[in-house]
Amino acid sequence: MKTIFTIPNKTLLYLLFAFISTGTYAQEVNWLSWEEAAELAASDKNPKKVFIDVYTDWCGWCKKMDIDTFQNPEVAAYMSKNYYMVKMDGEGKEPIEFKGKTYKFVPTGRKGYHEFAAALMQGKMSYPTTIFLDEKLNMLSPVPGYQKPEPFLNIARYFGDDIYKEKDWKSYAEQSK
Repeated sequence: MKTIFTIPNKTLLYLLFAFISTGTYAQEVNWLSWEEAAELAASDKNPKKVFIDVYTDWCGWCKKMDIDTFQNPEVAAYMSKNYYMVKMDGEGKEPIEFKGKTYKFVPTGRKGYHEFAAALMQGKMSYPTTIFLDEKLNMLSPVPGYQKPEPFLNIARYFGDDIYKEKDWKSYAEQSK
């Protein structure tokens, strides 16, 4: 029994405790499928906006954004409160139904792409890309590229708090600095 608590294990436990006690630990995000989010948007009495994280398995910046941004406690709390959060593989193989059209995987090159992801990203296949939709699933804006927590939260609030209805992005961004 004495060998269970060797120096490395004690060190690991100490680091884990220190990490948790500082409050800098990953926040759990409740990711939905597109179908689940679309159903909630259609059936809730007070629907939320929809946020879509378009990623691929091979994208390093997508993984970094998952850890740095989406698991940030402040970001995760705001997003969970104001959006249905969807994870969508830009190279996913399953068909997606939306507004009477079926979107499918298109094999091309070494991998391929999903038509729905391409439509949401307005043909600009860049990963990660985050998509903001209103409560009726209308496009608000795609936002390409990796976003750190603070700039991402500014973008999420711009749409989530309906600021986009009163101010253009440039005015809001300058005021937010």
